[in-house]
Amino acid sequence: MATVAELEKLALNLSERQRAVLAAHLLRSLPPVLHDEDEGIAEAVARDTEFETNPDLGMSLPQLKQEIERRRD
Repeated sequence: MATVAELEKLALNLSERQRAVLAAHLLRSLPPVLHDEDEGIAEAVARDTEFETNPDLGMSLPQLKQEIERRRD
């Protein structure tokens, strides 16, 4: 059986299209990384509780926009 390094070497010799198809097949074979039984509801409730306890954790819409722009630069 081929090792990961051997498979990687073979895969990198494929055309760009072939690598894209292979990558898509491999990604589809994996379980969702962020799959939650409750679709993230528990996380949202926990964050809401944190924010209600300490409103300083949040930011205004203008602050959010400014932070997004800062990270784009």
